[in-house]
Amino acid sequence: MTTTRSGERLVPPKAGTDAGALRLDRLTKTFASKSGAVTAVDDVTLDVRPGEFITLLGPSGCGKTTTLRIVAGFETATSGHILLDGTSIDRTPPQRRTMAMVFQSYALFPHLSVGENIAYGLKLRRHDHDDVRTAMQIALTSMNLVGLENRFPHELSGGQQQRVALARALIMQPTVLLFDEPLSNLDAKLRGAMRAEIRRIQRRLGITSLYVTHDQDEAMSMSDRIVVMNKGRVEQVATPAEIYFRPATIFVADFIGRANFVEVVPEQVTDGAALVNALGERLRVAAHPAVRANSPAYLMIRPETISLQPAGDAGIGAVLRSTFHGHSVDYEVETISGTLHVTEAGPDPDALIDVGTNVAITLRPDRSYVLNGSWTGPDRTAPTD
Repeated sequence: MTTTRSGERLVPPKAGTDAGALRLDRLTKTFASKSGAVTAVDDVTLDVRPGEFITLLGPSGCGKTTTLRIVAGFETATSGHILLDGTSIDRTPPQRRTMAMVFQSYALFPHLSVGENIAYGLKLRRHDHDDVRTAMQIALTSMNLVGLENRFPHELSGGQQQRVALARALIMQPTVLLFDEPLSNLDAKLRGAMRAEIRRIQRRLGITSLYVTHDQDEAMSMSDRIVVMNKGRVEQVATPAEIYFRPATIFVADFIGRANFVEVVPEQVTDGAALVNALGERLRVAAHPAVRANSPAYLMIRPETISLQPAGDAGIGAVLRSTFHGHSVDYEVETISGTLHVTEAGPDPDALIDVGTNVAITLRPDRSYVLNGSWTGPDRTAPTD
């Protein structure tokens, strides 16, 4: 491990340290506007464990970037506190917080070479020249940038620029690594490769990471836990699987992936499950704790958990649209409960269901979920595309 003469590490420590426990305690940020005060972050509380990868996910304007900027010190909270390893950093300026940020725009200095960009922060802190050079070489190797150290940012691809930005952040040995939509400027294929690279490095180094994105695939594939935000508030904090299969609200269920919602009135609710009638079937389905018997609720059904079979006059639905993707086929099916979206993976090309066909519908109750509350999702009459 390379160190300065004072023994300070120049690259982040391996996983297993206890540093990096981050707590956001009732953070609120209000901005003044001509039409009155606007609350961008509304009473957000979050505990991030050391070495954990947390993603803030939500639609544009939900407050995720403002929250990240407060953590970084670029914005000041109207109220609330930020604690790092139990110590308040509310009054600590950005440059003195043991954090590093990877920006959406990369924020590389165009007049500096790759090596100079990576080493810039260490030079500002007046580290020994030989130690800086050694640390830079380690960073170049770990980011697969060897041979590019003398190039300038405009001579690099988007993926290479992103790796330079990540190397520049890591070389500062941060306790917490912050990402502000770092992959949004990359094409889809490169974005996928960089997701895996960032997650691999983060796991190897064990750095606590807070990642902002509006891309659901990024959040689902990279995160230990996801924080779903809406209108400045936290809707749910959970693992990707919990978010997908056991959403806390209709907003979360609708925002993450695709979902069908069928209005139901549970006959009974016992032991965390509700007995409901839906699409001609009587089902016992896992239910949110807020669901009550004889009160309106919604049965959430993921498209890939529905099966269709041609049924002639006995069918309870009719295929309105069929879209073949190769690896899957999407159907829109008209039923008495509204239009259902159905996805069949690995379809048999000789068994595709034609538009206009009457179909029987089979649900998987073990993959469905009953949610309480009034409708808070999008306009149900609007197109879903």
